[in-house]
Amino acid sequence: MDTETQAPNATSERNLRPSLLKIFRVFVSAGGLSFGGGAVAYLREYIVREQGWLDDEGFLGAMEISETVPGLIAVNMSVIVGDNLRGVPGAIVAVLGMLLPGSISVMALAILYQSNNSNPDVRHFLLGIAAAAVGLLATVAVQLGRRQFGKLPDAAIVAITFFAVSILKISLPVVLVTLGPISVWLYRPSASPERQPGEHLPFHRGPRHHLFRR
Repeated sequence: MDTETQAPNATSERNLRPSLLKIFRVFVSAGGLSFGGGAVAYLREYIVREQGWLDDEGFLGAMEISETVPGLIAVNMSVIVGDNLRGVPGAIVAVLGMLLPGSISVMALAILYQSNNSNPDVRHFLLGIAAAAVGLLATVAVQLGRRQFGKLPDAAIVAITFFAVSILKISLPVVLVTLGPISVWLYRPSASPERQPGEHLPFHRGPRHHLFRR
């Protein structure tokens, strides 16, 4: 009985500490297939659905952190997930995997585009990729936000942000500076017990934010 109980736990431990090569392969696949800006959608597909390194709540937490610091969201998420799995080496190989396919592709396509930028077929192809990326991002937004959309504070913040940016054309930094503190206050951590053993982040994130632990 004890042996049967320990076997799944051992498997889980191995899955949550993959090799650096596996981390690189997963992120290079996500980086190589994320056409048109849909990197977040592909990252969720690989990290959550295929590898199980994070659940949807953990992925959303990583995305929240990635959006609050400068830089590309996909690269920031690579740093967070890679570091959570294997520390600094994991973060390095995850970022390299995420950036390498795009860097090579952009350099190659830039050369080809110079001689084909007036070709209507090329323009239609690029528009099609952009449309597919928008669809992927919309799907991820619905899948990740389905729990929050039913809550009044979350729905109100989403609606106000959309109205201010898309309808009133208010500058995004102004909207962030105005709504950001309100959102942080609404979801401020409640009083919590002592930091748990093995807590990865240097602060306790409250009952909802306990996702990044070794």
